[in-house]
Amino acid sequence: MSNVLPLGDPARHFWMTRSVARAMGVSLSEAMAEGNLSQKAYADLVTRCRSCHFVHECEAWLGQQSHRADAAPACCQHADLFQALKHPTPPAGRRKP
Repeated sequence: MSNVLPLGDPARHFWMTRSVARAMGVSLSEAMAEGNLSQKAYADLVTRCRSCHFVHECEAWLGQQSHRADAAPACCQHADLFQALKHPTPPAGRRKP
């Protein structure tokens, strides 16, 4: 018997990852366009979300969001990254408008 759990549905976790970011006011598409998130890092976010044990907690949190969230749910393994993307530091030599 294996201790490896199967990964969750890719489409479900793709939308959950985007939804948590969006609830915080973060556009993952814009983060990629601005060079703050690589395509591989984005794919890795979804893959890690697929292995999360807190899917129901995350979905409940998403269902309670009626305004912009200050932070991701405490159980989110991407909370720090989403927070960093919410307040990105512009590269040296570039000022944020």
